Amino acid sequence: MSATGGRADVVLAGISTGVALKGRLGFQNFTIYEKAGDVGGTWRDNTYPGCGCDVPAHWYSLSTDPNPSWNRHYASQRELHAYWRSVFDKHALRDHTVFNTIVVRSEWDEDLQRWTVWLQRDGRETIEHAEILLYAIGGFMEPMWPKDIKGMEAVGVIGNGCSAAQLVPAISHEPSTEVINFCRTPQWFVPMNDLIYPPWIKWSFANVPGVLKLWRAWLMFRSDMSFLIFNKDRKWLVDFTRLRLSAYMKDQYAAYPIPDFAPGCKRIIVDPGYLSSLNRKNVTLRWDAIDSVVEDGLLLRSGEVVPLDVIIFGTGYSVEPVDLRVQGRGMSLHDYFASQGGATAYLGSCVPGFPNLFMLLGPNVATGHASAVFSEESQIQFAMEMIKPVIAGEITSFDVKEKICVEYNDWIQERLRHSVWSECRSYYHLDRDDKSRIVATFPGPVALFWWFCRRPKWRQWDIRGASTGWRKNERLWPAYEFLLSAVLVAMFAVPWSILF
Repeated sequence: MSATGGRADVVLAGISTGVALKGRLGFQNFTIYEKAGDVGGTWRDNTYPGCGCDVPAHWYSLSTDPNPSWNRHYASQRELHAYWRSVFDKHALRDHTVFNTIVVRSEWDEDLQRWTVWLQRDGRETIEHAEILLYAIGGFMEPMWPKDIKGMEAVGVIGNGCSAAQLVPAISHEPSTEVINFCRTPQWFVPMNDLIYPPWIKWSFANVPGVLKLWRAWLMFRSDMSFLIFNKDRKWLVDFTRLRLSAYMKDQYAAYPIPDFAPGCKRIIVDPGYLSSLNRKNVTLRWDAIDSVVEDGLLLRSGEVVPLDVIIFGTGYSVEPVDLRVQGRGMSLHDYFASQGGATAYLGSCVPGFPNLFMLLGPNVATGHASAVFSEESQIQFAMEMIKPVIAGEITSFDVKEKICVEYNDWIQERLRHSVWSECRSYYHLDRDDKSRIVATFPGPVALFWWFCRRPKWRQWDIRGASTGWRKNERLWPAYEFLLSAVLVAMFAVPWSILF
């Protein structure tokens, strides 16, 4: 993996980063480490009935690799997995990928200005070196098991989140299958309004210049405007949204209870037919608290035993990056997070004291309304601009200044105080409660996040090993960027130090 003679320009990356490295930088000397035997991440691992994405497919895809042939507005798991495998093969990333390999840990070597990486494959541990690390391990890590249900030897789904809402209508379609859905908290639902793209639309997307780009831009604009409902200070808009969603939910299933928290406090579910499936004679909705798994099924806290043949847990995933074992300058990444009261990073990407390190979909990057792929592409665009001088040998390392990281995250947390996410228990919070630090979501439109990431501001970074005049080609700020940044300061109270 490491080169001989001079600097070893090696990057650890994921599929989207690999596409950008080859396409934007013309860079070939990188390696992707994949712990499984195939690519696809969550769309490889999740194959339950009804599995799919609740973000429109034309936006939940790379801007560099649009797919004019999506069959539906909301793509299925099978179609999404096929898309990412096609992107992987199209860009010849297999030659850069080592499968069935776990990145055990990484440690920064200040003297050599590079990362030492410990890998494990087939029970054997090896050591490699890299100048730049990009962790693309995703947002959802391990299945989240309810801590207050005892005796869980079986794997299954209990709950009514996004996955369970897809699963219940799929498995209850067969009338002979009795389905009992155990829930704790009501959810907010919006209609899916799915559609099948006819052949002439697919032909237009593929052959008429600009049509697919316009459609993708419209989907982004329409979705991104939804961020407005997440500010609890806009009470009139929150109340209006509550009325609209309540009417839809009662129309689909009259007995469904309306949540007592604001829409968006938990992720709003794009309804794949879940509510209407509750009207089926073979579907029962239960709000009883569960005590434990027993031999015959589930023991409720009331003492009732509900006989079951199969138990499915749809209780979500942990967002804690337990596999991110990284040692920077004198501190591990988890120790740094603990010192800040929870996971925190500049643009969800970089952390002070951890040079040449990027995280994709890191702290406070995800949203409750938009495409995670778009946010990751924004981060990758930023990373490509940052690593250019390292690849060119103009600098050896960079890490964000502590002051900048703190100011950025203070701004994030201040805006989150005014968000609906602060009003209920959810995985957006560090401790999955309603009081701890919100570590998952970005408090604004993804267009604002893209603006933050569009190019680096080198004054915000500590630079090591810089050659003379390495910034001589840095372009000046156009007047329109300055004016737009001034507007953002006024609209979102963004500190000037973050924008410049």
